[in-house]
Parts: sequence; C-alpha cells; structure tokens
Amino acid sequence: MKKKDYSAAFIISLLMHGSLVVMLLWGSDFVMTKPKPSGNIVQAVVVDPALVNQQAQRIRQQREAAKVAEQDRLKRLEQQADALEKMRLEEEQRLRQLKADKLKAEKEARDAEQERKRVAAERTKVAEEKRKADEAARVAREQAAKAEADRKVKQEAARKAEQERQRQVAEQRKAEEAKRQAEDAKRQAEAAAAKAEAERQAQVAAKKKAEEEARQAEAAREEAERKAAEARETQRQQEAALNDMFAGLEAESELRGGARGQFVADERDRYGAIYRQMIQQNLLVEQSFIGKECVIRMRLSSNGLVLDASEDSGDSALCRAAKAAVVKVSQFPMPEDQAVVEQLRNIRLTVSPQ
Repeated sequence: MKKKDYSAAFIISLLMHGSLVVMLLWGSDFVMTKPKPSGNIVQAVVVDPALVNQQAQRIRQQREAAKVAEQDRLKRLEQQADALEKMRLEEEQRLRQLKADKLKAEKEARDAEQERKRVAAERTKVAEEKRKADEAARVAREQAAKAEADRKVKQEAARKAEQERQRQVAEQRKAEEAKRQAEDAKRQAEAAAAKAEAERQAQVAAKKKAEEEARQAEAAREEAERKAAEARETQRQQEAALNDMFAGLEAESELRGGARGQFVADERDRYGAIYRQMIQQNLLVEQSFIGKECVIRMRLSSNGLVLDASEDSGDSALCRAAKAAVVKVSQFPMPEDQAVVEQLRNIRLTVSPQ
C-alpha cells in the first residue's frame, strides 16, 4: 500500500464529515420572528365563540403539524448522522484493512526473498556436492586403471618366471641324460675291465697290454664317476634353485591374494561412501531426523540400477525418507572391476542426517 492511498482516504473521510456538518446546519430553523407593535389602543371587538374555537383548533393543528415536522426533521438528521457515522466506520475499517494488506504484502515479499535466497544456496550446495562426487568417481577410475596396470605387470612377471622354470627343467633333463650316459660309460668300463682280466688270465703274453687297458678303463671309470658326481651336484643346485623360485612365486601369489582382497574391500567402502552421499543429497531432511539413523539395504544390478531398497533397522520415518531418496537416485555408479561390483550389488548403508 502506497502513502498516497492513505492521503486520498483521509481526504474522502474529511469531505464526508464536512458534508455531515453542512446537513446538520441546513436542517436547523433560522426563523426570526418580527416583533409586533404594541400600544394602548383599545378597540371593542365582538367575539364569535365558534370562530374562536375554530381558530384555536387551527392553531392546535398547526402546532401539532409543526411538532410532527420537527420530529421528522430530527429523525432525518439522526438517520443522516447514523449513515455518516456508518460511512466513517466503514472508511476506518477499509483503511485498517488496507494497512493490514500492506503489512501482509510486505511480509510475503520478505518471505519470498528469503525463500529465493535459500533455494539459491541449496542449488549452490547441490552443485558443489555433485562436483565432489564427479571428482571422487574420476579418482576411482584412475585408481582402478592403475590397479589393472599393476595386475598386467605382475602377470607378465609370472609368465617370464614360468618360461625360466621351463628352461631350467630342460637343463635338468639334459643333466639327467648326461648322468645316464655316464652310467653307460661306467658299465662299459666295468665290462672292459672284466674283459681285460680275462685276457690277462688267458694270455700271459698280453698281460702288460691288458694291464694298460685296465688302467685306462679305470681312469675312464673315475672320470665317468667324477662327471656323474658333477651332474648330481648340478642337478641338486638346479632343484634348490627351482624350489627357491617356486617358494618365491607362492609367496608372491599369497601376497597378491591379500593385496587383491584389501583392494576390493577398500573399493567397496569407497563406493559405499559415494552411495551414502548421493542418498543424503536427495534426502528430504526434517528437524526430527537429526541425531537418528537408518540402516537400509539396497539390491543393485550390474550397471547400478536399483532393483530393491528395504529397511534393515533404525527410525521408521527416516527409513521411509531414505528409501524415497534411493528411488529418486534410481541408478548408482559402478566400478569396472567385477569383484568390486559383486560386493556392491547387495549393500547395507547407514543414513544419518547431520
């Protein structure tokens, strides 16, 4: 309501009151009776009683008519005063209503401005939280890519270790073949020695030659035994090296298994935190929810679509609001690692508004 509206209403009220005063003054009688001359003139008049009665009756009628006219005039003045008073009261009521409407409009304008500021702040907050969630998802993708690269490096190392094992197995087979040949040589040497001994007994003349051949055979036998011993030592060393290599591979496999399990658990917890943040962003928080908790269970598809959301425990009203927030999100981000995906497809989250 503007100030000139009040000025116009005041002027109208002032004119109405002035009109009332004029009407009251107009209704009054301003009759001035002229004085009649008086004297000592005495005239004898014959009075007709009937005429006197008639005049007296006329005078009474005139007075009665004047009284009725005066009462009518006063009644009209009272009605006019009542009407003007009613108009004044209605005008005052209208002015009060205009003032109340102005105050109400100003309050609604203030409330609307506060709501606009609140909505703008809320939109800014939601945009910032979305940016943080996107950044967290980007970091998760980078970490997953790094983990995949590490896995490929370890896989390549395992492949090379397997090639080295096969090479050593081949060398071990060669050593075994050398051992077999040495044993054959030993058997041949023993046969030659037996033959030499028979020839020595059979041919005395060829004794020296047989002894020389025996010595040579013994030398060959000793050489064969030496080579066999060397082959056995080489085999022992190769077997020890293979055992050490296999023990290292088993330790590495165990270490990889533990690191893998920890990675899957960390990724599950990190994505669970992202899901919880997305739910709380879409949660319609009431004052009664502060300090309360709700454990909600979600069943997701492999691409993150919500298949089911159920209340596990906690405040019922908060759980209803949390399930509504889950439906509003409808699809949650999923990592590329299938082991982590399987951990996330049936997940329990605790929602606690702050």
